[in-house]
Amino acid sequence: MSKAVPTVHIDNEHVRVTEWAFSPGAATGWHRHEFDYVITPVVGGMVEIEDNDGNRSPFEMVPGVSYFREAGVEHDVINSKGGELRFVEVELKHRPG
Repeated sequence: MSKAVPTVHIDNEHVRVTEWAFSPGAATGWHRHEFDYVITPVVGGMVEIEDNDGNRSPFEMVPGVSYFREAGVEHDVINSKGGELRFVEVELKHRPG
């Protein structure tokens, strides 16, 4: 399985903005989100979300329709469609106090 390609556009004390590009069958690799985050699909389609038990669930990424998740999510995101998939991830870094 090929790896999705991350391109970090902004990484400062407040946010990290990463564009993810997936060829068909590509995956992010197993990871845990350390910050709350927002995903905005640019080129959407069906993905499979693999949980820590190895179970895969389908999820449709709709271009321009953003969604929010809290820190602590653990998963692998796999492009299960036949074409390119692309989304922008905005991680919201927490500041003390």
